[in-house]
Amino acid sequence: MSRGMCPRVNSCGSVWILSALIFAVNVIDVDAYSCHEVRTAFQLRQVGPLHRVPETPGTDVDLLICKHQGPSCCTRKMEESYQFAVKRETLHNIHSYSYELKHLISGHSDAFQDMFQYLLSFSQGHLSSLLEGTYSSLSRQTLPHVNQLFSSLSLYLRGANVSVEAAVHQFYNNLFPLVYTRLINPGIEGSMTAGGEMGDCLRMIRQDVNPFGPHPSIMAQELAGVLGAGRQLGLALEEGVEVMNATEHVSLSKECVKGLVKMVYCSHCRGLTLIKPCVGYCLNVMRGCLASVSELDQPWRRYTSLLEQLTHAMAGHHSLELALLEVRGRVHKALLYAQLHGPLITATVDKVCGLTTAEPTGMQPTSPEVTTSTVTSSSPLPSAAPSQPLPEQWQRQLSHLRREFLMYLQRYKSFFAALPEMLCEGENVVDDSTCWSGDDVVESYSGRVVGNGLHAQRQNPEVKVRSVDPSLAEVKERLERFNQETQERFPNLDQVEAWDELGSGKSEGSSTGCDDEDGCQASGDGQENISQTDASSERRPIGREPGGDSAHENPSRPPSVKVRGGLPSASWAGSWSLALLSAALCLQWTLF
Repeated sequence: MSRGMCPRVNSCGSVWILSALIFAVNVIDVDAYSCHEVRTAFQLRQVGPLHRVPETPGTDVDLLICKHQGPSCCTRKMEESYQFAVKRETLHNIHSYSYELKHLISGHSDAFQDMFQYLLSFSQGHLSSLLEGTYSSLSRQTLPHVNQLFSSLSLYLRGANVSVEAAVHQFYNNLFPLVYTRLINPGIEGSMTAGGEMGDCLRMIRQDVNPFGPHPSIMAQELAGVLGAGRQLGLALEEGVEVMNATEHVSLSKECVKGLVKMVYCSHCRGLTLIKPCVGYCLNVMRGCLASVSELDQPWRRYTSLLEQLTHAMAGHHSLELALLEVRGRVHKALLYAQLHGPLITATVDKVCGLTTAEPTGMQPTSPEVTTSTVTSSSPLPSAAPSQPLPEQWQRQLSHLRREFLMYLQRYKSFFAALPEMLCEGENVVDDSTCWSGDDVVESYSGRVVGNGLHAQRQNPEVKVRSVDPSLAEVKERLERFNQETQERFPNLDQVEAWDELGSGKSEGSSTGCDDEDGCQASGDGQENISQTDASSERRPIGREPGGDSAHENPSRPPSVKVRGGLPSASWAGSWSLALLSAALCLQWTLF
């Protein structure tokens, strides 16, 4: 009896085991087609209200962007939330990459201005020490004119509508009456100051009489050349900040936002929250979205070249420091020239202004009240020892500032062409395994990858670029106009030799441009070119999150935005379901 029952017991056991396995498979299958992972990702990424995500997929969902056959975890309201979220995330990522470049430009703008003001303060003290020590009879009366000269130079470097040549010649015009009455003809200053006509006459005829020889003109020419480059550098840095401000507030078109939703979030509708876009697909979407931004590439490259040339013109062989420190020497030579040619100057003045032979009145000399402003700075400047040369520590700091500035410029020359590629690097995309193509999971992206710029977007299969962003078109035009004006004002900039002390300006892993193989062609290049992410990663600008204090672990790679998702995908659960079903069938076959 027991022998007859055994087969039935074994058979019943096998059926029970098979039933249990099938039940487990069904449970897993139900979980695989739930929207639990989508809800988790929706909440973690703060897309919108969680109640918009259904518990289970729907079959007849009226979607506008994420259309596909089969069940979907998305609704029309979710699509709206996805559009707001992807726009916010993309603008944040753009801001993250542009933040350090903007900070670099604005920071060096302040640093250069502080440097200019310190050198002006040092040079002013240097000249005052000459007048106090060697020409004590002039020092008190010339102090207002010295202040006025350096105040004008300071305003000029800050971009004010001031002429360096006019300021220098005005300084010597005001200096001539004092020199004439205290150095050339001492003792007649009483009659001179009692009546202002003689002083006015001397100021008016100074350039005709030429009492200081060639030194005023040489001084004006030297200062105008070097300070002109410094002034233009300051204006250029301000222009760069304006360009970056416009880039940070770029508007994304409706077509772009739809393309971004399709790339980032449409996979979620199928429960695939961890799948990542293909690299080529991401490049097409980003280059379509940033087509107007990429149009800034060529004028930006020209702009950075002008920045380098202006820096070399100002800093080459310490040109700015030497020109300002030479002010003391030029004034000293001018005063010596006037004393050496005193009789000739007196004879000429007698013919034009007269009264030189008048007897001294014995009156104590008085000085006219002149109200001028001294050199000011936006930040406290270190006190300069007027009788000493420029401190070696400051020379090293100035050299380091210039070297650092030029080094970073090299790394950001191709910023606008490389921006779409930077947004498609790191953990955001997949290039060597299965990836999301916008419509399905594929082994690799089969679409044509277009280049940068508006012209290339005519072949873009993912995003339709219908028009140019008006604000960015205006920025491009303004930048081109600034470049043209700078070139016209300094026609020989491209002939300025690079300062050897600065080196090549390149850092390890940096590049002066964006090669074609990087997939960041100039505007109008429609060639198919997929970016080589791994090969070009070391040539990317540094990226830093706004408000961050330190760069990422690998400073040559930009930061990446991590996609946070919930549980393993439905495809994983389906694979395990098939494995369990196969195991159950094998077990049943063995038992029977």
